[in-house]
Amino acid sequence: MPTTSPMAVLAFVCTAVVARNCVIRRSVRHVAGKECADSIPVSLLEAYSLKPEQVETHRSSHVSKSCSVSYANTGALHIHRGKGTRLFDIHGNLYLDTRNNVAHCGHNHPEIVKAIKYQVEQLNTNTRYLHPNASLLAKKLADLFPSPLEVVFFVNSGSEANDLALRLARSFKCAQSPKERSKTHHLIAIDHAYHGHTLASLDVSPYKHHQGREMIRPDHVRIVPYPDLYRGIHSLPVPDEEVNGNTDKVNSCIDSIAAKYASYVEAACNEIVAEGNSLSAFIIEGGMSVAGVILPPKSYLKRCTDAVHSAGGLYIADEVQTGFGRLGKCMWAFQHSMNEDEDHNDCIVPDIVTVGKPFGNGMPLAAVVTTRQIASCFESLGVEYFNTFGGNPVCCAAGLAMLHVLSSERLQENALVVGNYLRDLFLELKSRHPLIGSVRGSGLFLGIELVRDRATLDPATKETSYICSTLKEKYKVLTSVDGYHENVIVVKPPMCFTKADAEEFVSCFDKVLANDLPSASNSLIQMDRTPT
Repeated sequence: MPTTSPMAVLAFVCTAVVARNCVIRRSVRHVAGKECADSIPVSLLEAYSLKPEQVETHRSSHVSKSCSVSYANTGALHIHRGKGTRLFDIHGNLYLDTRNNVAHCGHNHPEIVKAIKYQVEQLNTNTRYLHPNASLLAKKLADLFPSPLEVVFFVNSGSEANDLALRLARSFKCAQSPKERSKTHHLIAIDHAYHGHTLASLDVSPYKHHQGREMIRPDHVRIVPYPDLYRGIHSLPVPDEEVNGNTDKVNSCIDSIAAKYASYVEAACNEIVAEGNSLSAFIIEGGMSVAGVILPPKSYLKRCTDAVHSAGGLYIADEVQTGFGRLGKCMWAFQHSMNEDEDHNDCIVPDIVTVGKPFGNGMPLAAVVTTRQIASCFESLGVEYFNTFGGNPVCCAAGLAMLHVLSSERLQENALVVGNYLRDLFLELKSRHPLIGSVRGSGLFLGIELVRDRATLDPATKETSYICSTLKEKYKVLTSVDGYHENVIVVKPPMCFTKADAEEFVSCFDKVLANDLPSASNSLIQMDRTPT
């Protein structure tokens, strides 16, 4: 029997591999296009050659069902490319993205892609070495905050940031006195807030306590009502138009209601101290997204912070959703005021601030910013803080590029101008459609609350789900649903959102309300879950 030489075998194998890759590249072209397919690395060819049904099969077989996908009720999207405010699926459909506050400067921004590509070709390693990207980014981030916030910890996600913030608050108390270490350290959180998926951040995330049976409120966490001025236990007796007008009457009413909501925090502080326990921190989102776009009144934060500090606790501002200029008027939501005449720099400065989602424009980058005093207390306890990937060169390159684009393209100003324009368009829509109960928020962080009856505020939960699904299926507009009753369309698009994007969005929204919803009785019956 003739023998085959090793070289012949090797040649055959190489030929087979090349042939296989050619076949795969041809199959990829229907997804990515010829130019893109030809540039895909060999290691990714198999993934990009998967058919849609294979992608779904592999995911359902090997990814936990607790890891949900958007639009599960109408068919999950297979997104493969993005540009600016647009996303492209594998079928060539082009979607307007009104929900993605991660791609802060827009999808696939060339300057940010260039920075990431350059750095990943140079070095990416753990963070025990010195690197200019991390050092400069820490300085630039600290420079965006008012004094005395100046010390930065880099982490990978908002969840990690909030987890570390809670740890810093506890360490601050323990460093004050040895007696504090033996006490139960209490926290005050806002109902329906969400701060992350680590155990510590879940403890202060009542939004998750309401889901399933895994999480229950720990005894050391006090939950207070969220300051909802529309449908909360204390609400404004005026429509959106007057709230946005900032009349003296409205400002006075807001202050009165803010005092009522703050009284719950004041009472919690008093109870914790009276029971002989220690208050570590009061944590609140600068703008509550999952609660349905709730912006705490400035006077509310002032009263709460005074009470917390009097009880020995710290004020933690979670800016993961709303930071880096999204509200338009200010860089950080904790600086926001409903009174147009107030100076946004004259704000209640938090003791600790967390940032995340948009920081790396899609790369896993987050941070905790605090005072030198609090950081020193943490250091004095002698426990080293190390995060393998927190502040790595590649993610810091993305962060530097994001801050550069945010400034050079004046995206905070764009958020204010386009956000005001978008809000006005929705207010006009509200005047024609009774289903719209409230239009609220600031900049490119808006909430459109839908109700069946403006008098009773009966939440239009199924209608909201239908609208969200129809916008995606028929009009190729992607939206997000949140709120306690899942009846709030939350608008938080990339910061490069334009007036033309706003007009397209509202026009499609109008068509759903005017043309599609009236004949959707059968579809509404089947809307038993939110699509996002």
